[in-house]
Amino acid sequence: MDTHPQGTTRRAKLTVVLAAVNLARDVSATVPPARIAFAAVSTLLTMIREHMVNDEEYYELGIACADICNALDRGIHGRRVNELSPSVFIAIEKLTTINRIIIRLGKRPATSRFLYAKDDQNIIATCKEDLNRVVQVFNAELAIVTHIMVTDIHRNVVTGRDDASSWRPSTEEKPEISNTIGSTVSLSHSVPLGELPPFPRACFGRDEVVMKIVGLAEKLEPIALIGAAGIGKTSIALTVLNHDHIKQQFGDNRRFIRCDQFPPSRAHFLAHLSKVVGSHIETPEDLTSVLSSGKMILFLDNAESILDPQGTHAREVYAVVEQLSRLNNICLGITSRISTVPPRCKRPTIPTLSVESACDIFYDIYNIGGRSTIISDLVGRLDCHALSITLLATTASHNMWDYDRLAKEWDAHRTQILQTYYNESLAATIELTLASPTFRNLTASPTFHKLVTSPTVRKFVPSPMLRTLGPDVRELLGVVAFFPQGVDESNLDWLFPTVSDRKNIFDKFCVLSLAYRSNGFITMLAPIRDYFRPKDPKSSRLLCAIKNLYFSRLAVRLDPDGPGFAEAKWIMTEDVNAEYLLDVLTSIDANSDEVWKACDHFMTHLYWHKPRQTVLRAKIEGLPDDHHSKPGYLFKLSRLFASIGNHVEQKRLLTHALKLERMRGDDDQTARALTELSDANRMLGLLKEGIQRAEEALRIYERLGHAMGQAKSLNDLARLLFDDKQLDAAKDAASRALMLLPYKGQEFQLCQSHRVLGNIYRSKGKREKAINYFEEALKIASPFNWHHQLFWIHHSLALLYFDEDEFDGAHLHVKRAKSHAVDNSYNLGRAMEVQAQVWYRQRRLQDATSEALNAMMIYEKLGATRDVRSCRALLRHVGKAIKRQASGTLSNSGSIGGFSEHCACPYVY
Repeated sequence: MDTHPQGTTRRAKLTVVLAAVNLARDVSATVPPARIAFAAVSTLLTMIREHMVNDEEYYELGIACADICNALDRGIHGRRVNELSPSVFIAIEKLTTINRIIIRLGKRPATSRFLYAKDDQNIIATCKEDLNRVVQVFNAELAIVTHIMVTDIHRNVVTGRDDASSWRPSTEEKPEISNTIGSTVSLSHSVPLGELPPFPRACFGRDEVVMKIVGLAEKLEPIALIGAAGIGKTSIALTVLNHDHIKQQFGDNRRFIRCDQFPPSRAHFLAHLSKVVGSHIETPEDLTSVLSSGKMILFLDNAESILDPQGTHAREVYAVVEQLSRLNNICLGITSRISTVPPRCKRPTIPTLSVESACDIFYDIYNIGGRSTIISDLVGRLDCHALSITLLATTASHNMWDYDRLAKEWDAHRTQILQTYYNESLAATIELTLASPTFRNLTASPTFHKLVTSPTVRKFVPSPMLRTLGPDVRELLGVVAFFPQGVDESNLDWLFPTVSDRKNIFDKFCVLSLAYRSNGFITMLAPIRDYFRPKDPKSSRLLCAIKNLYFSRLAVRLDPDGPGFAEAKWIMTEDVNAEYLLDVLTSIDANSDEVWKACDHFMTHLYWHKPRQTVLRAKIEGLPDDHHSKPGYLFKLSRLFASIGNHVEQKRLLTHALKLERMRGDDDQTARALTELSDANRMLGLLKEGIQRAEEALRIYERLGHAMGQAKSLNDLARLLFDDKQLDAAKDAASRALMLLPYKGQEFQLCQSHRVLGNIYRSKGKREKAINYFEEALKIASPFNWHHQLFWIHHSLALLYFDEDEFDGAHLHVKRAKSHAVDNSYNLGRAMEVQAQVWYRQRRLQDATSEALNAMMIYEKLGATRDVRSCRALLRHVGKAIKRQASGTLSNSGSIGGFSEHCACPYVY
């Protein structure tokens, strides 16, 4: 026996705690799941007391488990098994798992524990994180119980029962943390019936919506404020009730009822309503007996607790509320997280706060010396969610953190920081939503099927009850939370093929305001997303299954000449989600070939269907040079930069790839890098170097006998020679390429050859031949709907008509070119530049200036430096023309003069 004073003190404390846990276990016979949890913790505490009392980590873990049991004991008091939330069973399962892990570690010999101390610390840290989630669940259940007990007290007062005083809430009163709008105004303290709760002292960023509601109230229109937890519904309602116009119209007949403080039944609702409006009828039968004929404004706060369609008495209560909404002497107001409200209710949108208003909320609570960009950044990352900002400011105030410390704590702990010393927290608010009947009655997910078949759960839940508990759909919420865009509503079938009734489940997420629809996606506010996002993505089976689905879709070979090319356009809406998934997975496992192959496929999808830069760039360039696929990844990355006009980066990446391929002695890949490098040099105006690269690539392909490679090299060489004004040599190269290409199977390069020849004949002044080649290119590209090819064909035709001052034809083809600049801002900029040229020639100088400026803004954003210079040159000439026009020296006929450069840069694609 250890005689160390600290060990003796700890052992004595654990003995007291153990006795309390054992007592709770013995009196919880009517709630078997709790009994199992208490027994697990009892075993754990006994192990720690006897063998590990001097180990700080184990001792703290034991005390944490005991604290959880305290919350569980209060939370299950007087409850039956079928009244507990499914999340409680999951939390108990997690608690027993933690117990097994720690017991297993504790039973090892002391020497073994010493050798593996570091690993044990990591395991214990993980267990502590799991316990944080468990305690949130039990505290939420305790909050529900507290509401029920308060309700029973009120019921006893209303019915005059003598035993009303026998009920005592198990939690202390919680003081308000703030009356700032957007915060959760604490109403757990007593507010006399019929009196309004405290009026919010400040109203930031809600003037417009408040005035809109006041206008509706003055017309006695029924109103419903629907939104997520903590968005500010209650504070808006109280602001309206205390507005001067409302006071003037309704006087003392302004009423406010917290619907979550009495049981959700018709009788309780009518009784509570009677008391609040001053009728004092103990058991009213209908609204007629409750309400007088005078005008009244009545707000039902947290109405989801009585209007939840899955509630036991929901239909009866809904009928009463619907009748209230029809009375012509009452303005009914509702605040609710669910959208099942009477259809006559007007639903003014509760908009997202501006960053400035969100900062005002923060500084109204905590200001330590002026405004800071740190706070602006933090409130932006919280989606300007009012409650979260209030909690953040309150936590900072309680801890007296400066702004830098607050930012560090937020980065380290995220949602855990959104909790004050008085246990006001976003987590508790969310958990109350998850305890609603609608959430608990959703169709079971695969995770829940796994849960209900676990041996631990089956010990205390009878088989028939497993079918009525409802699902654990947290994992689905975790998937929505994981992806920055949420999930595409049109893709639910392929994302969740094993989840039955998936569309109904996601509808319910929106009904409960846990999620919302935005641009075709089902997504979440940032604080709610942070709460549900899996800490370890690989631990979520559903997310791993979705990862495999993404990878499978990305692995489809993209050949513009082959099948499946058009179907790959799904990436145009899912690119952000796919990129984020890959970014996370490459961070978790940088050596996974599967993940890197998916990155390769992703860049190919972007190149063909949504050209843009990618956040994967740094990780790709950070791969060691001896990585077997690095040259290929650099090549794909360079193509992305080429597609957005950043040819400096394209060349840099290709030069690195070429060096690696030469070192490896791969002639085919070396030739491929050379052809792309020749094109990059062409776009940078380095024509001599580009010609050398193209000719070297051609020689390698001729040596390999690679006909298609030769054709591509010849097309690249033709474009270089064209830009170098060697038109006859360019025509010979393009014609040679055309002879190497079969009509079927290589349509893309075939189209390329026709375009090059069309531009060559355009420059030679042979209009008809040029048009014939362009039309032939259109015939090839149109069936495939190749936007990139079609764009450049119409771009070239616009230049052809522009050269001959046929402005109607130029405008027509510019318009068509713009229509094919689908999700390709670089192409759009090129079309705008041509449009500016046409308007310049037509003396529409203001239009030309506007279009050229817009094109230049696009180029600057993309880093297309050569195109920026071209636009600046055009703007200089337009500016000179505007000055001549103002001075009267610009004639109304003939050439506008002053700009002899070829339209929109001489090079062609």
